[in-house]
Amino acid sequence: MTLWLENEGEYSFDFSCEDIAAQVIRETMHQENCPYEVEVTLVLTDSEDIRRANREFRGIDRETDVLSFPAVDFAAPAHYQTVEEQEDIFLDPDSGELILGDIMICVPRLRSQAAEYGHGEKREYAFLIAHSLLHLLGYDHMETDEAAQMEAKQEQVLNALGIGR
Repeated sequence: MTLWLENEGEYSFDFSCEDIAAQVIRETMHQENCPYEVEVTLVLTDSEDIRRANREFRGIDRETDVLSFPAVDFAAPAHYQTVEEQEDIFLDPDSGELILGDIMICVPRLRSQAAEYGHGEKREYAFLIAHSLLHLLGYDHMETDEAAQMEAKQEQVLNALGIGR
């Protein structure tokens, strides 16, 4: 697994951002039966930059907690046949890893949500990564049943890692 971590605001936490991200990525890929090692870019940013990205890429002019930029347009969530059919496009030619996509996390929003929900920043950070990884794998939460499925999967990942509320 390759994790490219960009901490744009040089934010500090009482945990290792790289270690927690790597744990969440590994566990999510394990639970989603991903047959590939993956490459993920994770950007920790501020409210202004995530708002600009949200406006530019989604046409929504407001701050958000996390944005996901999938590299693969899965035919169905975690349907790896999409990758198998075009490995030359989706696999890094040097490492053979699946280029899964990019995640942007708004650190000020992460911190306010952790306080609002009454749990630590580590839990919110891990949750946002798990949530975004599921989006990178093609999951969505536009419908009630989709939202319930994503919530269950996110909790399963966090529980497996012992990262509770």
